[in-house]
Amino acid sequence: MITFDNVSKKYENDQVAVNAINLEIKKGEFFVIIGPSGCGKTTLLKMINRLIQLTEGTIRINEKRISDYNIHELRWNIGYVLQQIALFPHMTIEENIAIVPELKKWRLPHIQQRVRELLAMVGLDPDKYSQRKPKELSGGEQQRVGVVRALAADPEIVLMDEPFSALDPISRTKLQDDLLELQRAIQKTIVFVSHDMQEALKLGDRICVMKDGEIVQIGTPQEIIQNPINDFVKEFIGVKEQMFNVFNIQQVMEPVADGEFEHTVSSTDSVQVILRKLAQHECLAVEKNGDKIGVITRQSMIEFLAKDASQRGDTIG
Repeated sequence: MITFDNVSKKYENDQVAVNAINLEIKKGEFFVIIGPSGCGKTTLLKMINRLIQLTEGTIRINEKRISDYNIHELRWNIGYVLQQIALFPHMTIEENIAIVPELKKWRLPHIQQRVRELLAMVGLDPDKYSQRKPKELSGGEQQRVGVVRALAADPEIVLMDEPFSALDPISRTKLQDDLLELQRAIQKTIVFVSHDMQEALKLGDRICVMKDGEIVQIGTPQEIIQNPINDFVKEFIGVKEQMFNVFNIQQVMEPVADGEFEHTVSSTDSVQVILRKLAQHECLAVEKNGDKIGVITRQSMIEFLAKDASQRGDTIG
């Protein structure tokens, strides 16, 4: 879907922002780029839609070089969500969302229907919100509009540059949950930049950890947690030995569901054993004294580890 072939970005003073990146982002994947400030993650993102021009190498979308696309065609087919919400204050919510469909000359009834569908999809009643101005919405509501505006013309790809980092923790968590639900429904290719490991673990199908303009490790949340490639990744994700040694399975376990379970763990198994099994299986039944007392899923384990890291403050701004 999106491929980087030996891509670098250098500035006039020979400062290297991104160095020799080789990467493939799959169609329909939620791909999170994470790393400390100044590591090149936003530069990498902005090169996809040519907001920043690469210096060396090639980026392709659907096997076509981005330099071969008409710039307007390229950007109309890539949604973009910023940390700064950037809604036009003098326009209604409906008008804000309709900008790209209008540029693409969609018919008015189609645009109006699309606006209503998208607002409803993120829990904003179209009858209540479509004619409001941005100043009449909360920060979280405005960011929801920013997300659906990026989706309005049904792009293949959505780029998101730390879109929730300016929000309060409650709004941020709610929007993360909403985005996961939305992605399950629309299956877009999402490239998401974050500096928050908890957010990356919660959202990403795969995570790309960067440092000093280079990729350090790419993997699923399970792979990153279970097998950090070096001390930098280990420290960044906050995997500490005491977390593994002090583990209560009740913190992760969900109520037992109906049905047969092919794969199980013991209530006394270590977190390392559970992680190894979850790397191979989506769901595990928890057994104690021969009885099934609960269920552990990949998602519940990832959220537990991410929450643990956040509570310890193991994020890098």
